[in-house]
Amino acid sequence: MEQLRLALREQQVVLDNAGLGIAFIRHRVVIRCNQRFAEIYGYPGTAEILGATSLSLYPDAESFHALGEAAYKILATGLTYKSEILMKRRDGQLFWSHVTGKLVNPSNTDEGSIWIVDDIDEQKAAQAQLHSALNEQSLILDNAMVGIAFLRDRKVTLCNRAFEMQFGYAPGELRGSSSRQWYLSEEDWLEAGRRCYAPFAAGQAFQGEMLLCKKDGSAIECEVRAKAIDAADPAKGSIWITMDIMARKKAQNELLQARADLERLVQLRTQELRQTVAALQATAQEQKKAEAHIQRLAHFDALTGLPNRILLNDRCQQALSVAQRGKQTVALIFLDLDHFKNINDSLGHRVGDEVLIELAARLKAAVREQDTVSRLGGDEFILLLPDTDASGAAHVAEGLLKAALMPFQIDQHELTVTPSIGIALYPKDGADLDTLSKCADAAMYCAKEDGRNGYRFFTAEMQAYSNRTLILGNALRRAMERNQFELHYQPQISMETGSTVGAEALLRWHHPELGAVSPAEFIPIAESSGLILSIGEWVLRTATTQLATWIQNGMTPITMAVNLSAVQFRHANLPLLVTNILNEAALPPHLLELELTEGVAMTHPLEAIAVMHDLRQRGVRMSIDDFGTGYSSLSYLKRFQVYKLKIDQSFVRDITVDPDDKAIVGAIISMASSLGLKTIAEGVETEGQLEFLRARGCTEAQGYYFSRPVPGAEFEHYVRGERLRVALG
Repeated sequence: MEQLRLALREQQVVLDNAGLGIAFIRHRVVIRCNQRFAEIYGYPGTAEILGATSLSLYPDAESFHALGEAAYKILATGLTYKSEILMKRRDGQLFWSHVTGKLVNPSNTDEGSIWIVDDIDEQKAAQAQLHSALNEQSLILDNAMVGIAFLRDRKVTLCNRAFEMQFGYAPGELRGSSSRQWYLSEEDWLEAGRRCYAPFAAGQAFQGEMLLCKKDGSAIECEVRAKAIDAADPAKGSIWITMDIMARKKAQNELLQARADLERLVQLRTQELRQTVAALQATAQEQKKAEAHIQRLAHFDALTGLPNRILLNDRCQQALSVAQRGKQTVALIFLDLDHFKNINDSLGHRVGDEVLIELAARLKAAVREQDTVSRLGGDEFILLLPDTDASGAAHVAEGLLKAALMPFQIDQHELTVTPSIGIALYPKDGADLDTLSKCADAAMYCAKEDGRNGYRFFTAEMQAYSNRTLILGNALRRAMERNQFELHYQPQISMETGSTVGAEALLRWHHPELGAVSPAEFIPIAESSGLILSIGEWVLRTATTQLATWIQNGMTPITMAVNLSAVQFRHANLPLLVTNILNEAALPPHLLELELTEGVAMTHPLEAIAVMHDLRQRGVRMSIDDFGTGYSSLSYLKRFQVYKLKIDQSFVRDITVDPDDKAIVGAIISMASSLGLKTIAEGVETEGQLEFLRARGCTEAQGYYFSRPVPGAEFEHYVRGERLRVALG
């Protein structure tokens, strides 16, 4: 029983001296906590919070149960659970906290758990904006350690991992051992006893610096704080807190050495005192500078010196408040540089940073003193223009375009950039920064779609498009697992025999609420979100499996054409993935034809050549889709490992009436023939189109003239009907 009381007192000393909130929870009720825990949750003392349910500490039951599901999977294994979550104070105020939890006994959850809570609400807001600027500071804080040990008869009864790590011991290695082993000599150990245990007997704490010894024999200088657990009974032991101050002492020693050098030159005591005061003042000044620097990092962009989003939000609230009282208009401008990534990729980030710094200066010079120019990150800027209507915003936007278009001279490079600008107005487009910035962002993307290097005002249509994109993006993430995708297949017909020689697999998405969604609408969303990789893999696997099934059912082998997106084609594992899928389906590689658009192939032609070569070595065929709509270098075209060019339907549509389309299609077929490549025309709908293509020597064709894209069963029926027609003559 005495040991239990002693253990409880030892724990209470830790609780009382800890800077974090610590509580014991049993059956979802707070049964014990320290003062800091009560303070964090807004209680004046521990007595008021004891008996409170742990549910009352969370914003709502949903978040409480969510933490339980996440935490107890880990706690049940005996591990420690750590997380940053939103919690609730006694007055209902929500705050961010860092929680660490562990079961007292993982094999018996009835014994409860211990939770350590740190109020990180203020840091959370700053951390979300400072990003990499505060990364170094965060690392320092995260790795700060204080060693704690309990001694009885100068032997270790308990210590934390930080204490073991400070002195180089393995977990549990110090338990039961004498404190003698972390002293350099017997005399040092005895001296420590004389210095510390006499104050303990008088009920006083010891605080001082000691030169101690690590396990490997090396010295470590520590700041030591120690106190008897029970001054009336020294036999109950003491608690020791140690902090490694080697780095600090090194700096102090260097300062002392510098001071000693001065003292050899200056003998007067008054001068010695002046030097000491000067050093202290310098330290204080440096501290003030450091604090000012941290404050600046919290509110200003580290690269350009412009206000960041935190400061922009403050100024926006002030501007909107003034505008509301005075019934004024406020303009918010979103500016993004066109193709800025090309500068970083080709010339390096240093050059790109110099461009951003110079651009920031130009933007500030182009607006009024009361206007705010802020940088969100990357090449995105937001300008806040109080008391500015649509006409004024347009005038500013034109000035910004001119300022950005002036050449940038960076080292030996003369660079020109163009911006796309979106404009939103208060109160018409929104009443807060988030809403206005979203509207301006949507308008900016409209400016990009309209040719870039211009500005656009926000409209309701843009918002509808943005909302539609968001809805589709969310639905797309669940489409595959809910079996909403389907492949349709369009026959590819030989001009020579009139028989089906191939099928193009075309992805279809039918959502139960949105209905049939066009690939032209959802494929760009899939590419921008990264979902195209999993969707593309599903298309490849489904198409090859379908072809293998047809062949097993007696169909004469044909080619299966599958489109590749730019994201898929540039993925490092594409060739291996294709081979694995073919092996799973037991399908010969030459029956798979991967279609790549002309634009994707020419964006990085050397990389494209390498991938095409790899695929061809594996036996897979490649074709260029939509040929003629982009720009191809003939020198590269000869090196592409393709065997077929697909003539875009935009040329086929008016081929019987438009002389230019006739000439273009004829030239493509002639060029392909001279290079030993096949050609296939898509979008064939009339007999006249078919006859023209046949006369020019086109190899294959596909389009509504033969069949629309149809589900797999209908395609198989189509091919069998075709064979029947041939058999019947």
